[in-house]
Amino acid sequence: MDHKKLRALAVILPQFHPFPENDEWWGKGFTEWTNTTKATPRFRGHYQPHLPTDLGFYDLRLEQSRIEQAELAKEHDIHGFCIHHYWFNGHQLMETPVNEMLKSGKPDFPFMLCWANENWTRRWDGLDQEVLIKQDYSPEDHRAHAKHLCETAFKDDRYITVDGKPFFLFFNTPIIPDLKESIAIWRDEVKKHGFPDIYLGGVKTFEGAIPDSEELGFDVVIEWQPDWKNMAVQPNLVQRLKKKLGLENSYFKDDYASVVKRMLAKETPDTKHYQCIFPNWDNCARKRVNAVVVDNSTPELYEKWLGEICERFVPPSKEENFVFINAMNEWAEGNHLEPDRKWGRAYLEATKNVLSKYL
Repeated sequence: MDHKKLRALAVILPQFHPFPENDEWWGKGFTEWTNTTKATPRFRGHYQPHLPTDLGFYDLRLEQSRIEQAELAKEHDIHGFCIHHYWFNGHQLMETPVNEMLKSGKPDFPFMLCWANENWTRRWDGLDQEVLIKQDYSPEDHRAHAKHLCETAFKDDRYITVDGKPFFLFFNTPIIPDLKESIAIWRDEVKKHGFPDIYLGGVKTFEGAIPDSEELGFDVVIEWQPDWKNMAVQPNLVQRLKKKLGLENSYFKDDYASVVKRMLAKETPDTKHYQCIFPNWDNCARKRVNAVVVDNSTPELYEKWLGEICERFVPPSKEENFVFINAMNEWAEGNHLEPDRKWGRAYLEATKNVLSKYL
């Protein structure tokens, strides 16, 4: 039997730089670090705030920051980045890091994009219904969006492809109207620009999100993490009492070892899919109420989970060999491989311990 080769893609949030919309919505100079650094512990032994070490409080507008981030990933056998991409009917947010990367040709590191196709709201303030910028859909916009990417990111030599087809993700598929027809538009436009096709993945944000991926026209489904349906974030006695009294709950808690056990016990989907893993989760930095804390994560438990995922995975073809890690740098969600003051490089080293076997 041939040696199995896998390619791990770490998810990147590009919101580590100021831009005009965030200045207007959250205050001058707001970046992801703003929420991250103001977090405080909410219970005994609670690890907050998460503060960076090796890379510091970087600014992704800076070429050196992007290079150092990529070098750190490469050093630990991560193949490339899956970068969140924000497009609202031709208006983009957080586009500067990718645009600068395309312009400069640095870092020399593979990447792909994931369209975060949701309304931008005041969710961090607990005001989910207050829309800051709306996501509308139309055949014309799908075509314009595909055309833009074909003329920019998709044609870059570093862009990740499968058999020459640019790999692209739709994040929240159920909210896209006429999804099957929309996917057909993307395929048509990409072919018009000289590509053999697009390799399109649908992110399964919850069970049942993509009922029939092949019929809709997706090439693959990504089993995203966290899998909220399988999280046991039940309120404790104090929190239940607060709810009864009409008071707000600060947080809900699950245990990382239990999460790993539940995830590994899930049935393997019978459609083409890629697995995903998260090293930690604690979004208290973002959410004043109803935050979710997955407590007691350790590099050893994370390594065990990643090792099982990689051991079980049978790539459908030589180039369809991806594993997703969510995330490299979701600092305000306590979910990052990048080194911090508590663990240093331990999560990255755990990642390398596993991935080095599949190069």
